[in-house]
Amino acid sequence: MWAVLGLAACEAQEPRTLEPDSYFLWAGVPPPLRLESAQSVYVLAGEVRRDSPDDLVMLREPPRVAGPKIWLVVRAETLDWGENVYRRLDQEIARWSRSSNLVGIQIDFDSGTKRLDRYGDFLRTFRRDHLPEGYRLSITGLLDWSAHGDPAALADLADTIDEVVVQTYQGRRTIPDYERYLASLKDLSLPYRIGVVEDGEWIAPGWLVEDPDYLGTVIFLTRAAN
Repeated sequence: MWAVLGLAACEAQEPRTLEPDSYFLWAGVPPPLRLESAQSVYVLAGEVRRDSPDDLVMLREPPRVAGPKIWLVVRAETLDWGENVYRRLDQEIARWSRSSNLVGIQIDFDSGTKRLDRYGDFLRTFRRDHLPEGYRLSITGLLDWSAHGDPAALADLADTIDEVVVQTYQGRRTIPDYERYLASLKDLSLPYRIGVVEDGEWIAPGWLVEDPDYLGTVIFLTRAAN
């Protein structure tokens, strides 16, 4: 249950395992019962807003759950984070670790495909200077990164992050013609999951489960159905 205490942190890179569906829990969406048996849950916990880059605005209390692997998600409108953001994030990581199986931080930032190099610089600094030892780093990514992104910038990301969740949706709707981008994911060269909106369109191509970099799907929850 989401009232049970637990404590765990990732100590080493785990071998690739293809998980059943994981879930992304948006702010304001109550956790449905199915999350009790989920493998992983990405929880939108806070925001760094463009008009207040020195503040980490928290949106949700830490979940109290012993089962699923928990990712603390920070939605960022800017990469110009002030030192107060990092101090607050350290405090929240400690709080969330006390009440859940926190395994890592996910940064949700819509980096333009042509600006992946700058994003890579930010992520490299974040991992080196601000991510506590033993925790993983995940990011969200756009569908066209693998098709149109700079190969050098993508390779830099592969050396910095543990995974990317590639979004096939905008808002609460599936991106039209998402299928035409999927084949290029084989050239992404970093571990990835596919983000799918709840009740949206999704047909997995046959080759997907054979791709050694594919880790599974993440369902973006939009309602509290059980």
